[in-house]
Amino acid sequence: MASAAEQLASNLNFSTFAKAEDLKKRLWFTLGALLVYRLGTYIPLPGLNADAFARAFQGQSGGILGLFNMFSGGAVERMAIFALGIMPYISASIIVQLMTSVVPALEQLKKEGEQGRKIINQYTRYGTVLLGTLQAYGIAVGLEGGEGLVVDPGWFFRISTVISLLGGTMFLMWLGEQITSRGIGNGISLIIFAGIVAHLPTAMAGTLELGRTGALSFGVIAAVVVMAVGVIALIVFVERAQRRLLIQYPKRQVGNRMFQGDTSHLPLKLNTAGVIPAIFASSLLLLPATLAGFSNTTELPGWATTIIAALGHGQPLYMALYAAMIAFFAFFYTAIVFNPKDTADNLKKHGGFIPGIRPGERTAEYIDYVLTRITVLGAIYLVFVCILPEILIAQTGVPFYLGGTSLLIVVSVTLDTVAQIQGHLIAQQYEGLIKKSKLRGGKRGR
Repeated sequence: MASAAEQLASNLNFSTFAKAEDLKKRLWFTLGALLVYRLGTYIPLPGLNADAFARAFQGQSGGILGLFNMFSGGAVERMAIFALGIMPYISASIIVQLMTSVVPALEQLKKEGEQGRKIINQYTRYGTVLLGTLQAYGIAVGLEGGEGLVVDPGWFFRISTVISLLGGTMFLMWLGEQITSRGIGNGISLIIFAGIVAHLPTAMAGTLELGRTGALSFGVIAAVVVMAVGVIALIVFVERAQRRLLIQYPKRQVGNRMFQGDTSHLPLKLNTAGVIPAIFASSLLLLPATLAGFSNTTELPGWATTIIAALGHGQPLYMALYAAMIAFFAFFYTAIVFNPKDTADNLKKHGGFIPGIRPGERTAEYIDYVLTRITVLGAIYLVFVCILPEILIAQTGVPFYLGGTSLLIVVSVTLDTVAQIQGHLIAQQYEGLIKKSKLRGGKRGR
């Protein structure tokens, strides 16, 4: 029999959405914030020769700059004030998460609830400022090293570049937090989502243009479309997949009242690590090619040139290392974000237990065993989703924005946002039912 929440969800329709005034305000706020973000990606850095930089970027668009350009919504290609994007904040968040598993003081803060979370978020902001400053200064020095990229090189250009890029990152961080609190969905994820989606029409138009000129056959384009639809369906299925562990709570007496035992579930996602493994693996593998592109390849030794060529986009060694790194980071990041021992301790503290498993250490071992098995499936899924589009890109020359990482981010963020919208609509229906019941109760009292 369906639960009350499932029955309400099945009855959601346009009229329910029309009555949800708070939801509509949140949606308009989210759209407005994303529009501000897109406008910012077109504001160039002061003192930069835009035409010379555009020509220089074309030679590096296949490396890590192309990846960052995708996440920043094209701001790197135009070297706008949002060129750093939200990546320093994401990097700082990951570093702080790693530190919480190593530093006892941070681990204790993590267990202190809302107050501890606020302190950890503050540390993340400090880390964002530090990483953003270092990256912005590196970009400024790198731009000065390019021929004709900077109109007036010097410390004034470096300082103005650091202030502009760091200010853009901090503004995006604030904007993402505002979307999370006053809008719909996760603000940081939606900013990355907006950047990718903004370039998808261009990528699709480029693919169709290749078909029109004969560079790509109709069969290849059809195969790419079928592959994209299949990968999207797989992502939707796996991202919603869970392994539910049955949790039982014994009978308990509170005062003179006896409460019956209850059952619940501990949901374990099939892909706990999300899209982080794919981003990490892409960044690390594209870094050597990017550094080689900025240096003089004739001065490199022969072995270095051979390795860089083997690590080129679409090469067999690149594919093998890409798959291995995705699998490694899937296990590594899952171990960071999910602690079976803490989960087992919380269950024991509240009297819950897994049937047939002794509470405490045995429960932690069982959860770890189950989590390891489903992470194997999650890692295989991530490797498949990311490698299959890479093979098609290498063989057919389809634009980079149709890669597995971009599809994974777009679909995951869409699912999360739709789930939040549905949650607001269900809450709206619950409020309506409560108001009706109160009105009926008042009439009967009279």
